[in-house]
Amino acid sequence: MADQDITYDDVAAAAAGLQDDGSPVTLEAVRAVVGGSPNAVYKHLSAWRLATAKPVEPPRAELPEALLSGLAEWALQFAHDAGAAEREALAQSDADREVLAAVGEELEAERDGLRTELADVTGARDDALALLAERDETIERLNAELRNARQVAMDALVSKAKDQLAIEGKDSQLAALRAEIERNVAAQAAESDRRLAAEMELVGATTARTALESENAELRKQLEAARSKR
Repeated sequence: MADQDITYDDVAAAAAGLQDDGSPVTLEAVRAVVGGSPNAVYKHLSAWRLATAKPVEPPRAELPEALLSGLAEWALQFAHDAGAAEREALAQSDADREVLAAVGEELEAERDGLRTELADVTGARDDALALLAERDETIERLNAELRNARQVAMDALVSKAKDQLAIEGKDSQLAALRAEIERNVAAQAAESDRRLAAEMELVGATTARTALESENAELRKQLEAARSKR
């Protein structure tokens, strides 16, 4: 049951049921019945105890039949009986406070753990972003080199073609020119493959960065939920 759903009547009914059964009316016993956080139950349980506490009616101070022979012992017992209810209530309140303190320590430990996890994830995300930036620079450099290589190859092909076309009837030179063109085409294909591999690596790094950011957001939600629960 959520804290906002727990009412005084719920706690009062649970406490009265435990009392009728002869069971101790403790904070944990009431929580076992109505659920909720210790703070919510403790507030209503304290109000119920104040509302249901019966004023202590001291026993009638009558002298025992043995006259005054046991007067001192009887007076001590009278004082003990008169303060029994207050001592019991005080002891129960101390027990409730100990339960609340233990729950608070658990929440503090959980919060510290979430902070540590968040710091680890943030560091991993920063490392991934730095790596991604380096890969972006590498891909840009490779693209520039590829454009330059293509331009050089094209200029060489044009120059070579002009030289070869000036020589008519030389089949061997035409064959050499054809082989040169084929080698240049193969080199361009290899460079294209390198660029494609670099782009695929970039896609993988981007996907990893997205996953890290999603995990970071989920951990922040858990941390806020833990704080709200506290």
